[in-house]
Amino acid sequence: MPAYLLGDNAKTVTVEHVAGVAVRHPTVVAAGRHYGATVHSCEPFDPESNGGVEATVRVAKADLVPTEANLRGAYGSFAELVAACQAWCEHINARVHRETGAAPVDRLAAERARLHPVPAEPHTAALGEERLVNEDQTVRWGSVRYSTPPGHVDTRVWCRVVGEELAVVAMAASGTAEIARHALSTPGNPRIVDAHYPNHPGGNHPRAPRPRPRTKAEADFLDIGEGALAWLVEAAATGATRVRAKMARAVEFATIMGADKVDHALGLAAAAGRFDEHDLGGIIDHLATHGDLVRADETYSAQPGTSSWERFGR
Repeated sequence: MPAYLLGDNAKTVTVEHVAGVAVRHPTVVAAGRHYGATVHSCEPFDPESNGGVEATVRVAKADLVPTEANLRGAYGSFAELVAACQAWCEHINARVHRETGAAPVDRLAAERARLHPVPAEPHTAALGEERLVNEDQTVRWGSVRYSTPPGHVDTRVWCRVVGEELAVVAMAASGTAEIARHALSTPGNPRIVDAHYPNHPGGNHPRAPRPRPRTKAEADFLDIGEGALAWLVEAAATGATRVRAKMARAVEFATIMGADKVDHALGLAAAAGRFDEHDLGGIIDHLATHGDLVRADETYSAQPGTSSWERFGR
């Protein structure tokens, strides 16, 4: 970073002139102080003090902005323009300057001895506008909600528009880091990324029940295993009666015969839709006598054939 920066008289640098003296923009002054540089404004209508800003803009327009002269088509996105600017800068800085007789990239190596290091963290003005992350893990920008990853609720983040996207930056343990990037949207169309809510299923469809025991009897039944959980969900969905009494009966079976056997039987009952009073006991007896369920042989069928309809309508 050099000791001072020379800028044009744009309103972003110079707020106004009082008796011919340029009044600096306070944010620009704060940014210059952060980077250890003094900001100066050039004299109006004085080319000698103006530097080469206009020349840079003129060259950039000729080489980067799509025009009929340079035969460049339109950019598909702002990211493509950024990539084109980076490639153009590398090309220009590696070319020998006719005034100095050296490439700017080579001159920079010699000038580093007269420059001081840039701070590790950028000034907050470069990050964008400050926003507070709400309890639903979103920030509001332009009356639109944009989601953020977990861990930033009630913290301050910075938002800025980058082309057609909104970049969200937060302060992490290792410094500032971009935590989210969204395509810009309009009011009424929030940008919510499902990956930002790992413990919440995406979409607005009905949620699968998640049993949470509130009594000891409920906890004892669910402790039997996954089969017990599936049985409870399916039994509730089919409107089974005397659910609590059947759960207590299953706990008694588990105490006598072991949780694994009863859990297996409950899983089979849930899959087969067997929720009557004596269904669980019948399945347990069948497993003890014959092993797993008896399945129908799909090789043969008692369904009448359709050969008699073969000539129908002919």
